[in-house]
Amino acid sequence: MHVENSLKVGSNEMELVDFRILKEEDGEVYEGIYGINVSKVREIIKMPTLTELPGTPNYIEGIFDLRSIVIPVVNLAKWMGIKEPENVEKNLRVIITEFNNILIGFVVHEAKRIRRINWADIEPASFASGSGSLDGSKITGVTKIEGDNVLLILDLESVVQDLGLYQPSIEHTPEEMDSFTGLALILDDSSTARKIVKEALQKMGFSVVEAGDGQEGLEKLDDLYNMYEDDLAKKLKIIISDVEMPRMDGFHFAANVKEDGRFDKIPIVFNSSISDHFSEDRGKEAGAEAYLVKFEATAFYDEIARIVRAHMK
Repeated sequence: MHVENSLKVGSNEMELVDFRILKEEDGEVYEGIYGINVSKVREIIKMPTLTELPGTPNYIEGIFDLRSIVIPVVNLAKWMGIKEPENVEKNLRVIITEFNNILIGFVVHEAKRIRRINWADIEPASFASGSGSLDGSKITGVTKIEGDNVLLILDLESVVQDLGLYQPSIEHTPEEMDSFTGLALILDDSSTARKIVKEALQKMGFSVVEAGDGQEGLEKLDDLYNMYEDDLAKKLKIIISDVEMPRMDGFHFAANVKEDGRFDKIPIVFNSSISDHFSEDRGKEAGAEAYLVKFEATAFYDEIARIVRAHMK
C-alpha cells in the first residue's frame, strides 16, 4: 500500500493512517484505534523476514533491508507495554515511516484505512502520566470517530528518541554568529521542541514569544499588534512554526497570517519533523520562506540569519 497526499494548503486538515493494536486483558481482547499522519508514512507492507539484533530493547523486533536501506522495526504493542493476544500474526502490517530524515518501521495488528480529520477536532492529549497501561507522553492528540470511539495519535518521534536514533543537534553553534535584536514568535505543541528553538533564538539575540498551536499563535499576533501597532513588522523579525499542531496546524496558521495585512510582511519558517518533499512544497505554498527539518543547529542558524537579514534591507 503506497500512500499519496492530496490535501490543499491552508485547509487545516490532516490525513491519518488508522491502524489497530489489540490488547488482551483479563481474558478479553480489546481493539485500540491509533493514527499517524500520512505525511510521515512511506508505505505499508506485510511483515517481512527480520534479522534479530541482540542487545536491543525487547520492542525492537529486528531489522530488514528495504531496497538497500536497512530499517529497524519496532513492535508498537511492546513499546506501549500492551499484552498482545495469541494469533495476531495473520493481519500484521509494518508501517514504514520517515521523519527527522530517519526511516523506521512499526509493527501494527491491522492497517485499516486513511481518514481525513480537521485539526480543530483534535484535542491535545492531557493524560495524567501513566494513566492505565499507556503513558500519556506517548500520545500527542485524541479525536472522536464514528460510534463514539476515540482515535489516539501516537507520538512516534518519542520512540525514535527512546532508541537514541535521533538526537537534536543543538551544540553546533557557529563560531561567528550574527547578533540580532527584536522579537521572534515560535509555535510548537511540544514544550521540548519549543525549548530547543527558544534557546537557539536567544543565542542569536532575539526575545522569544511562545505559542502551543496555530490558534494561540494568531492570538499572540493580535496581542503584539495591540502593543506595537504598525511598528510590529519592525519589532517581530521572524515566526517559526511547527506543522502538526492540535486545533490549527502550521499551514493553516501561515495562510491566515499571509492574508492579514497587519502581518503579511513578517517572514515565516516551518520547523517540522515531517521530512517529505510534499510537505516542503506545501510549506512554500502557504507562504513560508524556508522549511527546516528538526533539528540541526547549523542549518537553523544559517537559514534564520539569512532570512532576517534579507528582511532588514
